[in-house]
Amino acid sequence: MMKRFILVIIMMISTLGIYSFASIALDAKKTSYASYYHDKFNGRKTASGEIFDNSKFTAANRTLPFGTNVKVTNLRNGKEVIVRINDRGPFHSSRSLDMSKAAFDEIGDINHGTIPVEYEIVD
Repeated sequence: MMKRFILVIIMMISTLGIYSFASIALDAKKTSYASYYHDKFNGRKTASGEIFDNSKFTAANRTLPFGTNVKVTNLRNGKEVIVRINDRGPFHSSRSLDMSKAAFDEIGDINHGTIPVEYEIVD
């Protein structure tokens, strides 16, 4: 009896988790902070299996599907760049994107470690 009860509870939690996750609008604009990759990651494999290159316009995000194109706008100066998600991270609660150095440099100053950004999925 207890096993059945626990199984039902686990199934309910799983179902509620899926429904609440599915209700998140993927096309909504979001604001957060972005950082950039250190050069030591050049040549290493990303979570997608791709080899990382700091000169390409790519980024990491914890949840967006690999291959997703994202328009990132620096909220301080209005500059924009489009990056492709090819890795997981950043693993810091205040940031949503780790960008390649080239992409970060396009919209921000690499002498500053993070910038406030707005980001949205684009086709």
